[in-house]
Amino acid sequence: MSRSDGASGPPEQGGAVPSTAPSTGQSGGQVDWAKLPEALRSRLAELAATAVGSMPAPDVPVPLRRLARFTPAKRAKLGGAALTAELEASAAFRTAVVAWWEDQRPGELTTAADDPLMAAAAALLNDDPDAGEAVAVAARRGEAGELRAERDAALSRVDKLTTELERLRGELTEARAHARTAGQQRDHEYQQLRRRVSEQGAQLRAARDAQAAAEREAEELRRTADRELAAAVAERDRERERAEAERRRADRAAAEVAAARQAAREARKADEVRLALLIDTLGGALTGLRRELALGGGGPRPGDLVAGARAARGGSAVGTVAELDALLTVPSLHLVVDGYNVSKTGYPDLPLADQRSRLVGQLGALAARTGVEITVVFDGAGVITAPPRGSRGVRVLFSDPGVLADDVIRDLVAAEPQGRPVVVATSDRAVVQSVRSSGAHAVPSAVLLNRLVRG
Repeated sequence: MSRSDGASGPPEQGGAVPSTAPSTGQSGGQVDWAKLPEALRSRLAELAATAVGSMPAPDVPVPLRRLARFTPAKRAKLGGAALTAELEASAAFRTAVVAWWEDQRPGELTTAADDPLMAAAAALLNDDPDAGEAVAVAARRGEAGELRAERDAALSRVDKLTTELERLRGELTEARAHARTAGQQRDHEYQQLRRRVSEQGAQLRAARDAQAAAEREAEELRRTADRELAAAVAERDRERERAEAERRRADRAAAEVAAARQAAREARKADEVRLALLIDTLGGALTGLRRELALGGGGPRPGDLVAGARAARGGSAVGTVAELDALLTVPSLHLVVDGYNVSKTGYPDLPLADQRSRLVGQLGALAARTGVEITVVFDGAGVITAPPRGSRGVRVLFSDPGVLADDVIRDLVAAEPQGRPVVVATSDRAVVQSVRSSGAHAVPSAVLLNRLVRG
């Protein structure tokens, strides 16, 4: 590849002598790269992009190495600015690009090229002193080419506009002919429309008359429907009143039936109480007759003559659940429970009302399983909530104001006939001593709670 005639130094075998310019700064001829024509900058970027792909890695500047993996066209498109900047700044890079073209594609990069852009690019890369003139020639050629392109484009637009004008003239002539024909058709259509409007006016008047008649008929139907609806509503209200009266009569009848059943139950209970009193009376009469006749009286019984034994005094203490289970199987047993003493032992964290409800529920379950008569006594002082209803088989008592529940328990034990087994559940020592002296058995609250928990 040869330099231009004005280059310094003799050419060697048609090749260019590399410039001795410094590694940074402007190239030969002191050309201002910032003012290069855009077409020349693009040509420089294409030349560098073509060479970078196969140049030795040390010859490629670091900022351009990432572009090496792209195709030449893509390198020039994406890294055009970076390539031209490196060409402007680095004489070594310009020399490497020139060397690549001389080695790979000799004769293409020369200042004697027919293409002004290629000649200017070769002058810049070879730091040719006449590079400025080559750049000016390329710029003038580029401007002339642009002017020729603009002239050709203008002539093409004139031809297109002439053709469009002829087409528009033809369309105008055709439109005028259509307008004359359309005017004639418009007059004919106008007469037809007048006749049609006259006919539709008559139809509209007939439709309005029919609409008025339909509205009158609809109004009459609406009034008839309103009358029928009012009659239906009145009939519904009468039926509702009759149904309400029937429901009230049914409620009264149900209440009367319930009252009759309650009366029958109360009468049966009264009969049972009278029968029990009669049996008790007969038993007392038999006992009196036995005393009067001195039957089974005086004299010790064989069991009384056994030596080394004495009669038990008072009730016994029940210390285990097994002993309590044995007592619960005794016929006619009466279990009396010191309510708060047991509930506060078992669940002290609950409110008193919840303690009462829980204890009564558990005692009801025990009564259902064993058939034992159970009475639970609570202290009535300070009770402001509704007392719990006794479960089936459980009698719930509250002491009167000023009366201790302990005294009520003692009275219950004392009221039982001599010989009936009674068990008192409490951990109050005073109550335990008093009821045991009266013949009742005493079971600690914890033992009863264990039995209730077991179920």
